[in-house]
This record gives sequence, structure tokens and C-alpha cells, in this order.
Amino acid sequence: MTPLLLSRYTLTTSLGRGLAATLSSLRRGDSGLAPCAFESVDLDTWVGEVAGVDEQTLPEPLARYDCRNNRLAQLALESDGLDQSVRAASARYGPDRVGVFLGTSTAGILHAELAYRRRDPQTGALPADFLYHSTQNLFSLAEFARDYFALEGPAATVSTACSSSAKAFAAAARQIACGRIDAALVGGVDSLCLTTLYGFAALELTSSHPCRPYDVARKGISVAEGAAFALLEALPSAAPRGSLVLLGYGESSDAYHMSAPHPQGFGARLAMAAALRSAGLEPADIDYINLHGTATPANDAAEGRAVGALFDAHVPCSSTKGATGHTLGAAGAVEALICALALTDDLLPGSPHTATPDPALPLNYVLAARSGRVRRVLSNSFGFGGSNCSLVLGLTP
Repeated sequence: MTPLLLSRYTLTTSLGRGLAATLSSLRRGDSGLAPCAFESVDLDTWVGEVAGVDEQTLPEPLARYDCRNNRLAQLALESDGLDQSVRAASARYGPDRVGVFLGTSTAGILHAELAYRRRDPQTGALPADFLYHSTQNLFSLAEFARDYFALEGPAATVSTACSSSAKAFAAAARQIACGRIDAALVGGVDSLCLTTLYGFAALELTSSHPCRPYDVARKGISVAEGAAFALLEALPSAAPRGSLVLLGYGESSDAYHMSAPHPQGFGARLAMAAALRSAGLEPADIDYINLHGTATPANDAAEGRAVGALFDAHVPCSSTKGATGHTLGAAGAVEALICALALTDDLLPGSPHTATPDPALPLNYVLAARSGRVRRVLSNSFGFGGSNCSLVLGLTP
């Protein structure tokens, strides 16, 4: 594919709001995980909760979108100058030439959970102030962002579990390539809710400790929330050296099982190989891999085998979910932008809480963050049902 410029980007997770806070936390090896004290949840698990979401207030014209997910979206959209850059792009290209492609897995479902508590005791009717279309509806996220910036280009929410917001980058890249738009707001948002927390616990995929990706004693995920956005544009011919670009993407669907990965990581390997082809690169060209690394026994083993089969054992890699938790539908965008920080700041991110890498998975696993020359990175996101996406980011020479 033709490289696309990430002209502005931002992320907000339990590590902090914005790029500076995130970078500082990554360098120190911090973790945003804490014992679950969210809402009425009674589970022995750790989560990554973003501070300040409940205090957000949406603008009155957008009040119909009010829910935790869209509040978290606004918190991130107003960070690192992203909102000014999107508005400038709209003025430059025209509002109909800027698209919106965002990923989420549950959107504003917490809003519906709270509404169900207020059902009419006689009829069971939901409260009149519950607006499904603009809160719980998966499209709510993309529609909110589109209305927030008064954009008129194509808009879509991608919901393919944990690969959602990685695939949003791919969807936008295709629209730019075919000439439908000149720029796109891409990324993803997922917020904590009872359905997710109890659902993953019912699947026996959560851990009673902070998640430990690729650790020999890993036992499960730490559910988290987060938001990440980037403005994707055609790369100008006069782009300065060291500009951050999307070089390629690869997608696959192995459809092996609804909630378990292919044991040998067949679909994961297909996605990684496709991303390299899209970028015109060889495995040896990659300087760092941000692993999907959820810290479940099956997921890490499958991905580790796939990475080991495709890449040289010396390429540094890590999962940053020990720092942020698993932000589910937002994970692809969150981790792609952590890769952006790795590129712009020559950082090899570490893996908080991981103590002893699994010896059955012979990877060059980075435990503690360190400096290192990083010019091209691969970011993996693999979802339930075998929906896989890998992104390649780099710096212009």
C-alpha cells in the first residue's frame, strides 16, 4: 500500500491521558491496573479504569450521546491537539472528504445496564430517557465523533471483538486508496461495563492478579478501558524525514473457534504475513513487535508459535497489556499508538507484571522498557472468532 501519514494522534488509558503521560508511564514501567472497584461488580480481578470519565460533560447539542463510552471518547478527542487537527483537515479538504472509522466491542452498553435497573416495576418498560440509538448502538461511537466534528464523509463502526480498532485503520486506508476520502479519523474506544467483566469471568479468562502476558504462570486477562485516535492522511511529497506513517495492514479470519485461537496461530501468521506484504517488507525489517498478548495460556501460546515461525528469534517483542490492561475493541488502536511512541522516542516498551517468560515460547521478550533503535514496528490484534489484524507502522527515511 501507499504509506499514509498519521498527522496527529492521541490515546487515553489507565496509564494516563495523552501522549506525554503515556510515554512517561511506559518508560518507568508503570501499570494502570488495580483491584476491581468498578460500579457494583463483585469479582476477584484487576481492571484498568480511566480516571475522570464520569466528570466529563458532553456539549448540549450532543447530549443524546451521553454514556460512558462517548464521554471517554470526548476525553481523548480533546487531548494532544487532535480536535484542532481534525477541524483543520475538515476545512482543508471539505467535511465530506473526511471519514470516520472507529472500533468498539460494546459501545455504551453500560448505559443500557443502568437503564434496566430503572425499568417500570409493573410493565417492565425501559425509562423514557434511555436512547438506545445514540448510546448502546455500536454506531453511536462513530456517529458521535462525526457529529462532534460536523463531518459529512463516510462513517463506520467496526466491531470484530479485540481486532476492531486495528481493522478501522485498514478500512480507512482502503477508502483513501480508492479516492473516496482524503483523510480519516481512525481509532477506537471501549469502556468498562458489567457485561464485559462478568462475561470474561464466566469464560474463565480473567485473572485474580494483574495480567502477566507471556509469563510461564499467566492465568488470564485484566479487562480495561481506553480510547485512541489518529488522523490519517495521504503522505505529502514534502513530508519531513521521520514522519510517522502507516506502512501496511494484514487481515485474516481463521474461524477456528468462537473464543479460542487456532492452537498454532494459523490466522495470526496469515495476518502478519499479509501486513508485511502490504508494507513491502521482510520479517527481518521489523524492529519491534507489539504482541496481542492477552495473558491467557492459549492466546499467548498460539501467538508465540506464529511469531516464532515467521520472525527471527532476535526481534524484540512484548505485550503492553500488563501496563494498560486489555482494552478490548480499543486495543488495536491503543497498541498501534504505543508503537507510534516506540518509533518516535526509540523505546522498546516493557511488560509490567511479567516475571518469567514462558520458556516454551522462545521469543526475545522485553521485560523492562529500554531504549533501542526502532524504525518499523508490527502491532498485532486478534479477536474472538479468529478475526485477526496486524498493522505495520514506520518512520519516513
